[in-house]
Amino acid sequence: MAWNEPNPSRGGAAPVRPAGSGYAKTFALMAALIALLAIGGNLAGGYQGMVLFGGIGLLMNFAMYFFSDRIALAANRAQPVTREELPEVYEIVEGLTRKEGMPMPRIYLIPSDAPNAFATGRNPEHAAVAVTAGILRILNREQLQGVLAHELSHVKNRDVLIATVAAGIAGLVASLGHMIQWAGLFGGLGGRDDDNRGGVLAALAWAILAPLIAMLIQLAVSRSREYAADASGARMVGDPEPLAQALEQLERANEVRPYEFAGPATAHLFIVNPLHGRSFAALLSTHPPLEERVQRLREMKRGMRFA
Repeated sequence: MAWNEPNPSRGGAAPVRPAGSGYAKTFALMAALIALLAIGGNLAGGYQGMVLFGGIGLLMNFAMYFFSDRIALAANRAQPVTREELPEVYEIVEGLTRKEGMPMPRIYLIPSDAPNAFATGRNPEHAAVAVTAGILRILNREQLQGVLAHELSHVKNRDVLIATVAAGIAGLVASLGHMIQWAGLFGGLGGRDDDNRGGVLAALAWAILAPLIAMLIQLAVSRSREYAADASGARMVGDPEPLAQALEQLERANEVRPYEFAGPATAHLFIVNPLHGRSFAALLSTHPPLEERVQRLREMKRGMRFA
């Protein structure tokens, strides 16, 4: 049965749409990352250091903007497929993109029995959706439609670009932190007077704490966008329940059959964390708790408040 939003005039509680607050949170987190980078550049080399590392950050993100999709697809062994090879996926994606007024993305198949999926691309005109062979075996059509709507929501909302920029800035903060630590070890951060010593201590404190803070901010950006894609994907198909069921099935299946191409560089792209239970990286998950995602989707179906 299709999900319909309750009518407040008939006593139903209208759901609170999270789009505005979700984007405000994302932009605030991104601003915090940039501020961390600017402070570190200033501590390392004053105004010139801040400008230098800001420029490096822009160049890094420029490169990732154009090549991140190719890197992600190649890292996960994804191969392009035709309509004849995956007719159901093409039919579902065509229906959803037509409904949303989006261009048709490229479709890829990952040769893995672990069920999962991801979307990549800098904008809807240069997007790709990749599914594993395993996900096509365990989900029914409605559940697969919910998963593909979630991935298309990432494309429509340009979440891949946001995550790429966040990862680039966080990586630059970490690199700058390592440089400051090495400079401190070899006495390259100032003289012996009290003022210089205070500046050295401040720089070293930043070098130790900033990479950790940047990593946590990056994870928060990714988790925020996952919640938003769940909600907008559910609205795209008109019913949150198939996506909730799909998430539960995917989580159970990935515990039994881990994804063999999993890596921390692309884990944030997938609909469920492919590093689940495999390494220490799983503890620092880019994904919110699955139970919380499912609960929010089912509250959405009941017309309850979600964020």
